[in-house]
Amino acid sequence: MKLRSLLAMPALRLEVVTGEDELDRTIRWVVTTDLLDPGRYLRGRELVLTGLVWRSGPADSETFVRALAGAGVSALAAWDLALGTVPDDLVEACRRHRIPLFKVPEDVAFATVTEEVVRHLSGARAADLTAVLDRHRRLVEGTGLGAVLDLVGRDLGMRCHVLTPTGRVVAGPRPAEPAALARAFLTAPRLPRHVPRLGTSIFAVAEDTTSRVADWFIACEGDFADWPAEHRTLTTELAAIVALERARQNTEHRFAQEVVTAAATGAEIVPRLDQAGFAPSTGFVAVAASAHGTLRPGELRTVLTEVLPGTRPLVGLLDDQAVALAEAAGQDVAGEIQDALDALAPGLSADGIAVGVSDTVPAAGLRGAVEEARYARRLAATRLRISRTPESHSPVRVVRHDELATHVLLLASVPDDVRHMFQVRLLDPLRAYDETHGADLVRTLETFLQNSGSWTRCAEQLHLHVNSVRYRVQRIQDLTGRDLSRLEDRVDFFLALRLMSG
Repeated sequence: MKLRSLLAMPALRLEVVTGEDELDRTIRWVVTTDLLDPGRYLRGRELVLTGLVWRSGPADSETFVRALAGAGVSALAAWDLALGTVPDDLVEACRRHRIPLFKVPEDVAFATVTEEVVRHLSGARAADLTAVLDRHRRLVEGTGLGAVLDLVGRDLGMRCHVLTPTGRVVAGPRPAEPAALARAFLTAPRLPRHVPRLGTSIFAVAEDTTSRVADWFIACEGDFADWPAEHRTLTTELAAIVALERARQNTEHRFAQEVVTAAATGAEIVPRLDQAGFAPSTGFVAVAASAHGTLRPGELRTVLTEVLPGTRPLVGLLDDQAVALAEAAGQDVAGEIQDALDALAPGLSADGIAVGVSDTVPAAGLRGAVEEARYARRLAATRLRISRTPESHSPVRVVRHDELATHVLLLASVPDDVRHMFQVRLLDPLRAYDETHGADLVRTLETFLQNSGSWTRCAEQLHLHVNSVRYRVQRIQDLTGRDLSRLEDRVDFFLALRLMSG
């Protein structure tokens, strides 16, 4: 059908805002989207419906319309319920990219527009689009992604699943090896990808994430390269529906943000926790995380929400950090976070994620817990910075509250250049000597200190004669001007070695 046919549908009452000279374009599909860049989900000649949820400012209109033009859509129909109008910047972007723009009346639902267009399309197309409409209705009516996957499964004749990068199943039946699918998703050089060992094809959900660790993915049985065009089209549509649901979940953060801010500032928090359904006796831990790579703050919040144990964490943003309040309930929260982040490590940039975890406290102690978690996060970030050797560096550091009572807290507060100078002055002479003579002085020093200066135990651990250990220790003292019989010098060497190992 042609665009001008839309104007003859009395139930729609659409108005042309711009593009009157392009009304002979044809429509073959209807798509509803609130993604800022929906280009990957479009195949051309669609009528795109949007409520402008993606628009945070005028510049976003150019990004959105450029994506539509690049995909070859036929027209755009829009209405901003919050503004009560179609923004001028959207009109101008459509005019510039020659995209016909229709205004949808406030009292006309997008589902109504879709139904009317479907009714006027050809019989074959109508059948396909009725199925599309049914899938969208299942999602909008609250039956969730599970019902949508059931419909897709009947259309494709195969099972599909929606998972997170940690292997958690969001919707659909549990696959045989969710952790293996998640690793394949994180490490695939490009998507979609067929995983022969698992007999499954995996697809990304969103294109607007800077890292896959903040995305969901779809896994469908079979090799997508062997699928007919109709099946590939349907999986593209499914990705758009899942992306919509993911985006909707990611916007439900306002209440959590209020609670986290109240906890950090010492404001009254017990009534807010009661509103969230937490019992007065609930024990909480605070968790603070920072991303030292490409993750944006909102994506970091998504990742932290995913790796926290339990089902009701409250996660908000404080400055560039994500801060969470989670039920402790006797769990090893730090250990579970570490395990979950280790699973995500293949998808993290080399700079990684630093996490601090507080002690368990009642609601009244949450302000102190948040401060404790943020101090622990700072220490974790320090460890990320000072452990850079390829064989030992991990993109994940989790620090527990009990580590804050040791010397490592002092190291965390020392500027990077001072730490580096301290380590170089003490250890570089030993490293240089080892490189030239193969003397293993650094290892001898570390073993000597670990054994509290015991010549015998040090010799046994290094498989050396005691006199050889005495010779090496003397050489260390000669090269550095320090005396290992003095407590002060032993402490300095101990701290320098800790800075070296991270």
